[in-house]
Order: sequence, then C-alpha cells, then structure tokens
Amino acid sequence: MAEPKPCRCLLMASGQEDMARLVAEYIATLPEENRVPEEVYRTRLVLCEGCEALNNGTCARCGCYVEARAAKRGLSCPALPAKWTAQ
Repeated sequence: MAEPKPCRCLLMASGQEDMARLVAEYIATLPEENRVPEEVYRTRLVLCEGCEALNNGTCARCGCYVEARAAKRGLSCPALPAKWTAQ
C-alpha cells in the first residue's frame, strides 16, 4: 500500500493542534518590532499554503514551522526565488 501524501497545509489543518498552539504562543511572545504586520503575515501564509515544499505545517526547504517564519521580520522564504521577502 502506498504511503499517504503529506498534507500541504498549516499546522492546525494538519491535525497538530498542540504544536499549532505552541507556535501561536511563541509568535505572541515576539516583541512587536520583531513581528510583521498581520496583513503581511496572512499574505505570507497564503503563499506558503500554495508551495510544494509545505509539509504538514513545516517547510521542507528549511525545516521551520511556516507560521513562525512568516511572522518574523527579517526572514524571507527559503525558496529560490523566494515566494516572499524580508521586511
């Protein structure tokens, strides 16, 4: 029997509610000056959701939880070319 394909979805949609909660708590603790505005965050997540490297809430290119990476200033998408850039 073939292995099921990984979910190309964010943490909560992948069924990892506990990890989704931990990542959300981490993001909430980031100083405001280290977080991107909410609109930028949401746009980044939409781009991540359309990426072939998204695997159960994790980026297959860099290994991060995409919600955490997308929330932080100064980080960009690890794809070449990047789907979103640092702010």
